[in-house]
Amino acid sequence: MKIIVSGGGTGGHIYPAVTLIRTLQKKIPDLEVLYVGTSAGLEADIIPKEGIAFTTVELQGFKRSLSPVNILRAGKALKGVCKAMSLVKSFKPDVVVGTGGYVCGPVLMAAGLLGIPALIQEQNVIPGITNKILSKVVSKIATGSEEANKYFPASKVVFTGNPIRSEVMETSAECGYEAFQLSPEKKTILVSGGSRGARTINRAMVDVVKHYANQPGIQILHATGKNEYEDIIERIKEAGLDLSQAENIKVKPYLYNMPQAMSIADLAVFRAGATGLAELTAKGIPAILIPYPYAAENHQEFNARAVEKAGAARVILNKDVTSELLINTIDELLAQPDTLKNMAKASKSLGRPEAADTIADMIIALTKK
Repeated sequence: MKIIVSGGGTGGHIYPAVTLIRTLQKKIPDLEVLYVGTSAGLEADIIPKEGIAFTTVELQGFKRSLSPVNILRAGKALKGVCKAMSLVKSFKPDVVVGTGGYVCGPVLMAAGLLGIPALIQEQNVIPGITNKILSKVVSKIATGSEEANKYFPASKVVFTGNPIRSEVMETSAECGYEAFQLSPEKKTILVSGGSRGARTINRAMVDVVKHYANQPGIQILHATGKNEYEDIIERIKEAGLDLSQAENIKVKPYLYNMPQAMSIADLAVFRAGATGLAELTAKGIPAILIPYPYAAENHQEFNARAVEKAGAARVILNKDVTSELLINTIDELLAQPDTLKNMAKASKSLGRPEAADTIADMIIALTKK
């Protein structure tokens, strides 16, 4: 069986793709995979490290406002479609899968035009424009949220949940505490602004980590994102905190071992990307969610509100984030064990740890038609 997988830009599009590939490889040992992304996205770094064949289609997403830049990008998009068509023709896949990002557009459109079965994995509550368009030409759509189903043809759409890495469910807390040199006797706050980091969260966290440094009973693991790391470390120093003297505070540029981090989290401070939420809910981790305000269609706020409505999270809008508000919210939740326990239960009820298997079976079924 041969498959082309496309998804790019952020970890939220890439890691679900990798998860699906790994799940398919377990079911089909001789699976041949080609991953199509862009050289500018995180996929160019992540996919080769995963040992997966990788190639690129060079294009950029369009600006939502009228702009001369769009003319240049339209030309690049046309070239991208031509290259995608050539790639699909030469590789001759049995099925094509897209997990999000504008690079999926030309790849899945090429599959549709060539009559090759294709599947979209839509992660968000509010689908992006690209996937709405592609829904006309693909064979199946797997949604991460039931609320997204109404945006797609009923005959094609299936609510599956979002795929998560098997390591998220398999990694033990013991491994997590050992990996980060943290204590099982303390409550662990896991903070991450996503694969690229989040400046608003990071800067608010400077005073938060200073507040909790060396406090008994609580520890913080904060991933800043690679681009933000040096700046935040400098700001923490300027705030008067020596991290080498605060054993309960760990600040990292990036967590390649996020499953280990999640295995010890009692509370998470996260953006509201679909993949992060899928992993949090599969583990039943209560969260303080700070949606990225510039996400397409404001989909992160819709994602966050759905989790909040279920009782599994508190939502703080990006414009309202302050160190004081974060400290007060964390203190309030940690002071109410029953509330935190109920949030964890609600979070767990939203999780779909079996999603990768379900979607993999849908992909295999498409090749048999």
